[in-house]
Amino acid sequence: MIQLSDLSKAFGDRTLLNRVTWQIGDRDRVGLCGPNGAGKTTLLRMMAGFEEPDAGTIIKPAALTVGYLPQDGLSHTNRTVFEEAMTAFAELLSIKHEMHRLEAGLGDTSVPEAEHEGMLARYSDLQDRFRIGDGYGIELKTATVLQGLGFKHGDFERQTETFSGGWQMRLALAKLLLGQPNLLLLDEPTNHLDLEARNWLEEYLNGYPYAVIVVSHDRFFLDSVVTRIADLTLQTLTDYVGNYSEYVVAHHARMEQLRKAKREQDAEVARVKMFIDRFRYQATKAAQVQSRIKLLEKVVAIEVPPERKHIHFTFPACAKSGRTVLEVAHARKAYGDLVIFDDLDLHIERGDRIALVGPNGSGKSTLMRLLSGAEAPDVGARTEGHNVVMQYFAQDEAARLDPVPTVYETLASGSAHNMVPAIRHILGGFLFSGDDVHKRVRVLSGGERTRLAVARMLLRPSNTLLLDEPTNHLDLDSKDVLLDALADYGGTLIFVSHDRYFVERLATRIIEVGGGTATSYPGTYQEFLWHKAHPGTESSGSDGVLENRADAPSSTAAARARKSRKPVRKPAVAGTSQVPSREERKRADAEARKTARAVRSRRARIEQLEARIAEAENSIRQLERAMAADGFYDDRTAAQPTIDRHQALMWEVGNLMSQWEALHDAPLSPLSDS
Repeated sequence: MIQLSDLSKAFGDRTLLNRVTWQIGDRDRVGLCGPNGAGKTTLLRMMAGFEEPDAGTIIKPAALTVGYLPQDGLSHTNRTVFEEAMTAFAELLSIKHEMHRLEAGLGDTSVPEAEHEGMLARYSDLQDRFRIGDGYGIELKTATVLQGLGFKHGDFERQTETFSGGWQMRLALAKLLLGQPNLLLLDEPTNHLDLEARNWLEEYLNGYPYAVIVVSHDRFFLDSVVTRIADLTLQTLTDYVGNYSEYVVAHHARMEQLRKAKREQDAEVARVKMFIDRFRYQATKAAQVQSRIKLLEKVVAIEVPPERKHIHFTFPACAKSGRTVLEVAHARKAYGDLVIFDDLDLHIERGDRIALVGPNGSGKSTLMRLLSGAEAPDVGARTEGHNVVMQYFAQDEAARLDPVPTVYETLASGSAHNMVPAIRHILGGFLFSGDDVHKRVRVLSGGERTRLAVARMLLRPSNTLLLDEPTNHLDLDSKDVLLDALADYGGTLIFVSHDRYFVERLATRIIEVGGGTATSYPGTYQEFLWHKAHPGTESSGSDGVLENRADAPSSTAAARARKSRKPVRKPAVAGTSQVPSREERKRADAEARKTARAVRSRRARIEQLEARIAEAENSIRQLERAMAADGFYDDRTAAQPTIDRHQALMWEVGNLMSQWEALHDAPLSPLSDS
């Protein structure tokens, strides 16, 4: 599909790519990885045609279409969301517009007969192209992708300029997906997506019919989507077969081999140099010395990327809090007419590790502010437990940093005295090394400020952490530093994150925010998804928390966490025995009946649509025979109703076909009859 041949690219004296040769196939799913600043974005921009290589060529087929999503910076104006997304079908919309124009012309009695016949031929050609391109289904496709990426139906008619930058990038992604280019280049596509939209995008890309190259710092997303990793290190690309987790293992083994070879080469070079220095001035050894000098000149030094320190960090010690950490009772929070929470009750105990989930705008950050005390509820009460020492990391934490101190001074200020020796250690883990630690905060980029804010949080003692999107702008290695520290954290943890791997690793309780309330699910995120996929298979315990069914997926971490909390009563439903209870059998029978009804209903609906399509196509054939008769267009006034009826039937068949295809493609749900 696309091939890089001896590609080179440099900025000043800094070389990013040096004689790189690489090839992408038709259905490849490639994750482009490498350290920050290695040139991943530059490579994508060259493949998209936005930058030119210094040397080498990019070979593309003439018919290749390329779609590129940058990290940010795109905006849209002067259209509604739906209109903007529909521009992905510009060619089909142009055909549709011309068809409407021809329809009006065909009804004009003043058009000469010869021109009229030409218009009919042109209309027939356009209609075939429109049908082949699935033009009758573009509105359904557009709505499906927009809703998958988090847009509500009510957003479709809003003007694009009323949306924030994150939603503008979602819209740009929607247009790319709808356009279905042969090569899809995505630079951090999950940056602006919540967990639900990320899950949807994973499924969509897994079924994408063409090649995809993605740059992402989301480990779970890479594991789910890609089947090949291209590692951009030391100015060249190295391919690894498999997903990101498999790449990590293979890359580590390769680096170990490379370092071993480097050590052996250095030892051999040192031995040869020592021989040269020792016998340089002895006439009897002159030939051997010259031979070894020539040997050294031919040695190609093995390059090894600098080894990043894998630091393990432990939070500073802090006294334990009481058993109850936070309690919110009958809380209401609204901004004007927009009610975020109404009669909210929430109880958080020591040792809870809670992930707040829900679509963007559902109220996760508002709940974090209520829990932290940054905002008070309009009605109700927030009660903080005994001896709670809290740290709250807000989404805009980076913007709150004092711009005057240096990086090192920012961390030293407020840190426990015994943690000062660890400052250099922790800074290295977040990519601050050498003279970087002496930079003023005001000169740091947004990503650097975020990393600094996270590092500062790790150095301050607490027994309760509230983290709102702490992984934004962190690379994979920095995420690992934070993740390992939080995994060993002995206090209470409440966090919002759109990184699936982060949530899977840490959370032992999920709180779903939305609809004015917050519903608690004990267990991991995987168990939460199971509960959502199997509604009606859980019951409420005495504290209002949804309890796990015995047949739900489980994990050791979740089990340990549940033991550390207040004992949960056994579910009211049966399920602890190997023999199904009467209630379970009834429920299984009911679900089987629902599934059977859904199958019968779908089959009947498909048969009904097929009958209507056959009937309409038969009518079209009869009309076309009448329209082909000699003298049909002699009386334009008499012919016009037949022409209009023919056109209406054609549009009706297109709509019916779209419904028929949607029914065939949609997953069967036993909870509905459609």
